[in-house]
Amino acid sequence: MIKISRSIGLTLLFAAGAALAQHTASHPAPKDAQVTPLLTQEMKDIPGKEVLMITVVYPPGAADPVHRHDAHSFVYVLEGSIVMGVKGGKEVTLKAGDTFYEGPDDIHTVGRNASKTKPAKFVVTLVKNKGAEFFIPVR
Repeated sequence: MIKISRSIGLTLLFAAGAALAQHTASHPAPKDAQVTPLLTQEMKDIPGKEVLMITVVYPPGAADPVHRHDAHSFVYVLEGSIVMGVKGGKEVTLKAGDTFYEGPDDIHTVGRNASKTKPAKFVVTLVKNKGAEFFIPVR
């Protein structure tokens, strides 16, 4: 077993916290949603592109601000139900097993949990420019 001095342990803990804070600051996410990165994979056969896969959990009643992704976004609902919509399109209510697509030029005007009492969880797979932000607020 490796023993780490208290000062080294605190330094490592501080560094990990700083790295997490920097990651969160550089990857803004919806205020009420819990976003968990699952995978980032460079697409070697498409130069400059990468795939980012995340899970999103909306607490009951949670909603996203208007935003865009500058990516091809593929949504798959795992639990609960969500309401999605893009500018110029109809709002749709999706339940577990349903899918939704947003293009790179779409403005995501509606993204919310359809329930005020149950959480909703979904996976988003984004094909985007390498290193680009995945959540861009629209003012």
